Amino acid sequence: MSACKRLLSFVKHRSLWTQVRRNVTTWSPVGAAFNAKPVRRLDRFEKSVGLFGVPELSCPAGFQAATKTALKNTQLLVQRACSCPPGVETVESFDQLSDNLCKVADLADFVKVAHPDQAFREAAEKTCIEIGTVVEKLNTNVELCKSLKNLLDNPDIVAQLDPDTRRVAELFMFDFEISGIHLDEKLRKEAVALHVNLLDLNNEFLVGSHMPNRIARSAIPEHLHLHFANEGSFIQVGGLHADSPDDLVREIAYRIYLYPNADLMACLEELLKCRYKLAKLVGYESFCHRALKGTMAKTPETVMSFLQLLTDKLSDRTAKDFKMMRDMKKKLNPRNSELMPWDHPFLSGVLRAERYNIEPSLYSPYLSLGACMEGLNNLFTQLYGVSLMSEHPSAGEVWSEDVRKLAVVHETEGLLGYIYCDFFHRSDKPHQDCHFTIRGGRWCQETGQYQLPVVVLMLSLPHPTKSAPTLLTPGMMENLFHEMGHAMHSMLGRTRYQHVTGTRCSTDFAEVPSILMEYFATDYRVISQFARHYETGQPLPESMVARLCESKKVCGAADTQLQIFYAVLDQIYHGKPQNRSTTEILKEMQEKFYGLPYTSNTAWQLRFSHLIGYGAKYYSYLMSRAVASMVWRQCFVQDPLNRDMGERYRREMLAHGGAKEPMLMVEGMLQRRPTIEDFVDALVSELNPNFETFIMDSES
Repeated sequence: MSACKRLLSFVKHRSLWTQVRRNVTTWSPVGAAFNAKPVRRLDRFEKSVGLFGVPELSCPAGFQAATKTALKNTQLLVQRACSCPPGVETVESFDQLSDNLCKVADLADFVKVAHPDQAFREAAEKTCIEIGTVVEKLNTNVELCKSLKNLLDNPDIVAQLDPDTRRVAELFMFDFEISGIHLDEKLRKEAVALHVNLLDLNNEFLVGSHMPNRIARSAIPEHLHLHFANEGSFIQVGGLHADSPDDLVREIAYRIYLYPNADLMACLEELLKCRYKLAKLVGYESFCHRALKGTMAKTPETVMSFLQLLTDKLSDRTAKDFKMMRDMKKKLNPRNSELMPWDHPFLSGVLRAERYNIEPSLYSPYLSLGACMEGLNNLFTQLYGVSLMSEHPSAGEVWSEDVRKLAVVHETEGLLGYIYCDFFHRSDKPHQDCHFTIRGGRWCQETGQYQLPVVVLMLSLPHPTKSAPTLLTPGMMENLFHEMGHAMHSMLGRTRYQHVTGTRCSTDFAEVPSILMEYFATDYRVISQFARHYETGQPLPESMVARLCESKKVCGAADTQLQIFYAVLDQIYHGKPQNRSTTEILKEMQEKFYGLPYTSNTAWQLRFSHLIGYGAKYYSYLMSRAVASMVWRQCFVQDPLNRDMGERYRREMLAHGGAKEPMLMVEGMLQRRPTIEDFVDALVSELNPNFETFIMDSES
């Protein structure tokens, strides 16, 4: 072959190769932004704009300056709120006061757990404590409360308020009441002292609940040492090792990690007593009654009725699930077939994998992070007319170079807000997937413009490699969709007041938008739009998605029953005090609401960190899932990409944040008021097998 022909041949094949590559790797801008490493800025002399564009936060010392400014503004806003005549202006002043403090406190709350620089974390922690103390004082400021009371006690003025303003005024008054504003000076001081003590106890328990336990190396068979972290003459156990195929590794991890810590036990007992004492002091029967006011459930009695009815409806299925697990354990280890609590997560996973062949590595090549982000962008565009647009952050704006910034833009309304995506694993970063509000949306009377919301989504995904982008397991993909549901709740809300924006609503409603997103994440009509192999461009087969969906139902009753047990435990702990230890309560509730035996010398409750953020409201996950299930089945299952239904969903549920009673939002979406029985039936029916799926599997 002549040199000329070889050159033409090379050009021809290179052109073909480029075309193939183009078909595979042509992502939308947002997909490309997440499937490639960020480009570093070359200008070293560019001035830092500060974290999130806050100029003071170019260095840790800036937190002190930001705090000082916020506290100075607080004094002026308190004077304004106390002096203005009763009316809308009063509520606007309160909201401006809340916004002034939240903008610093919420940002600091994020930085103290997520920033890689310890100096930033420590500075943020000091800010949280300083502003938290001021908030406690404001919640017991008699003059401030009097200004709001003058408004709410005047029927003529209240009648003139729009519904949102009236609700926000009532919510601010509720904050005063639960802080003991109506008490005499001596009892009010006692309430403040209890609040301050609780801040310390909450922090102590949170830190302790994540601390590893250790045991002498000699206490564990030598061949198992490699499964745990070595610390000189000790073995360190920092988790349950629930996925380990070795029965003994799971048992050892369970017994050591959950071994009682006397100091942490005392902390929990004191925390629960302190919460009860505070609730009684401000006029409630228990901390449960105080925590549930304003939620969908409203009372502890409703929550327990919901959990008991769900237990009764699931009992036969739960028993069958546990029998399947016992049979599987006997098959894997004939010498030891007794089903124990450390077996449940592993054996349910084995049963799912065996029955449906859902090995995550089979799915991951189709679920690159860029593809999933592109899928979210497509979904939001079709449902709401909203696009995610990648922006290059300015110098000093983000805390790690792998953080991506997204502008959320509506086709007619324009810019709605910003989402910072802190998606990749790094040391000292919390492993829990979560959503942080950095700045809430509100209508600013001062500027005549809407204050755009800013949020952070935090995941812990693997970094891309030279040969492949970040590839997600189905579980990671669902978590991404879940957290993005929280983010869009913040973005699509357009509340007048910051106090009730986005996810600042009742806990048992706040999880509805995020859980609903999980349904979109497992619907093939949605997945088929983005899930394609990162090398070949082939779409993810429909039969694989069907198998994945059906696999979730395997041991689903037992999994739900475990969540019921946690929720019941949370309710009992926060009810009226009992003359027995938290471990004795756990043992009784585990037998009654779970079924697998309690293991002596363990204290699972000391690892139940949700007791802090979700105290008396852990049931919210189950109730929110029930609502999300009903919304999905009634409104989206026929056509998950229906724009009219997306607009209705935004109008009825997402737009209001906490400015509307949660049950009224559900009623507006479903066009009926659901009962507790409806919630239970929705959760139980989710476990029914899909006949169409089995036909599809047999045909494929």
